Amino acid sequence: MEIVYLAIPLTCLFGALVAGLFGQRIGRAAAHRVTIAGVAISFVLSTVVFIDVMGGNLFNGPVYTWAVSEGTAFQIGFLIDELSAMMMVVVTFVSFMVHIYTIGYMEEDPGYQRFFSYIALFTFAMLMLVMSNNFLQLFFGWEAVGLVSYLLIGFWFKRESAIAANLKAFLVNRVGDLGFLLGMAAVLYVFGTLDYAEVFAAAPGYADARVPDTGMLWMTLICLLLFIGAMGKSAQVPLHVWLPDSMEGPTPISALIHAATMVTAGIFMVARMSPLFELSDTALNVVLVIGAITAFFMALVGLVQNDIKRVVAYSTLSQLGYMTVALGASAYAAGIFHLGTHAFFKALLFLAAGSVIIALHHEQNMRHMGGLRRVMPITWLTMVIGTLALIGTPGFSGFFSKDAIIEAVHLSNQPAAGFAYYAVTAGTFVTAFYSWRLIFLTFYGRPRDEAKFDHASESPRVVTGPLILLAIPSVIIGWIFVEPMLFGNFFGDSIVVLPEHDTLARMSEEQDPQRSAAWQMVTHGMLALPVVLTVLGSVLAWIMYILKPDLPGQVASRFSAIYRLLMNKYGFDEFNQLVFARGARRIGDFFWRFGDVTLIDGLMVNGTARVVGWFSSVIRFMQTGYVYHYAFAMIIGLFVLLTWFLSS
Repeated sequence: MEIVYLAIPLTCLFGALVAGLFGQRIGRAAAHRVTIAGVAISFVLSTVVFIDVMGGNLFNGPVYTWAVSEGTAFQIGFLIDELSAMMMVVVTFVSFMVHIYTIGYMEEDPGYQRFFSYIALFTFAMLMLVMSNNFLQLFFGWEAVGLVSYLLIGFWFKRESAIAANLKAFLVNRVGDLGFLLGMAAVLYVFGTLDYAEVFAAAPGYADARVPDTGMLWMTLICLLLFIGAMGKSAQVPLHVWLPDSMEGPTPISALIHAATMVTAGIFMVARMSPLFELSDTALNVVLVIGAITAFFMALVGLVQNDIKRVVAYSTLSQLGYMTVALGASAYAAGIFHLGTHAFFKALLFLAAGSVIIALHHEQNMRHMGGLRRVMPITWLTMVIGTLALIGTPGFSGFFSKDAIIEAVHLSNQPAAGFAYYAVTAGTFVTAFYSWRLIFLTFYGRPRDEAKFDHASESPRVVTGPLILLAIPSVIIGWIFVEPMLFGNFFGDSIVVLPEHDTLARMSEEQDPQRSAAWQMVTHGMLALPVVLTVLGSVLAWIMYILKPDLPGQVASRFSAIYRLLMNKYGFDEFNQLVFARGARRIGDFFWRFGDVTLIDGLMVNGTARVVGWFSSVIRFMQTGYVYHYAFAMIIGLFVLLTWFLSS
């Protein structure tokens, strides 16, 4: 099977290279065919590997040794287990749908071939990340997805806003990546290896080891540094600011980056590192708090957004917070389950938003939409399905994973679990409200821009086809996998949970083994607080945007201070601009003036020249040109030498 493992990422890389290097020569159709074929083969092979892994056939081994330094091997290798196999299927399926969708969305774009090359290369990088069996390859995939995301967000490089957005994403992720790199260095220092299996096997022996002169546990330091990297990639507060602005890229990128790939890399990494995180309660509580803050407060910002893509973007931020909370509660399986369900319905929502944008000639402001349900029935229906899954409607995929997270946090014995529980529970109300607000403003009521509405029509099949294919798992995937993933041994040894942290095991004890776990969750959830809040949020959105459409403006005026706070996104951008951008500029200006101009140029370069010039001017007076002066100097020199020798 090793050749199959190699073929999964390399087929994507091959397609990317062909489209990127020879795209102009082979033409647009050939460029999308070769990249789609590569991703399709990768998806089929990933499915084969998934079935093989479910049959108990795992793999962990090196493929290539890159370097050996002082006995430490730096290798490229694959770890194919339940966790990586699931991620491979999710990544390749969503990427496959995005590739097909792109044919219709980017049809008239002059950078057509370049775009297909980028998204295929992005898929390759993400596969290398999730298939890695060591920190070196993980870091390669980690940085590669960051680099390609920079290219994709700034794809329309003639737009100043796109260039600012991709630079922002690049710089913010570098902050997180610095923490991740330091965490890797700490792993190598403590364990002497970067291989997962060796590190995880040795970790319990270092559970009480402390950093010299600090008293801090090595496990806590390593996990916190690694989590800083996850905060950057998975857009957790305060390193979340890049994700909403990344909507400047084409819509297929929004679906690819923000549904199943880049933003879930941090969630995957923490789940993969569960043998380390389980040894540090401090790290788990930090993860809980950061995730809870992101889940609730980013959902609030989504309430006031008017750009259809930005609403979905803030929804992504909030849902990533839910996944992070699950990790902090040691419910890693629930977090990964939500990652999987979220990949389908969030990709669906992004692509459906893109379908609306196509129909309205790239209009993204929901205040200029309305009434599209009649002319875009497929887009409307699939987007409603995605919304029902997102808000956690009982029976839809998002319900099972989100309800499991909330219940797991409720059962957790971590000190921060109480705060996290209230945050994620309240978040269900907010999520329902802004989700239906998007639906009502876009598809219901009277058209607000008659000119664009008159020319609107349903998107072509190449666009609606992926929407339908993504809507299907958004409905049924929860029913299929809830029992094995949450209450079975689906992930095997790929996820490690200590008995005292195992909240999912406590949930399992409450289940009736004679009844379907899915039906039990649905019947229990129908009257549970999260579903009640979801219904209330949905009804309130209907009242404010259908029944009394003048009410939102009155509420915004009444609570103008809160409205401005949310519109300003809590001032994160202004703070970063003032402290880091301008502050860094001032610090750089100081170092330039003092270090470069004064110290280097003034003292070292020009100062040295001045000293040499002064010394030369003094020496010059000794060169008189008279022979008797030189003879006199020679006599004095001879006298000094004789005196020195005689005295010694």
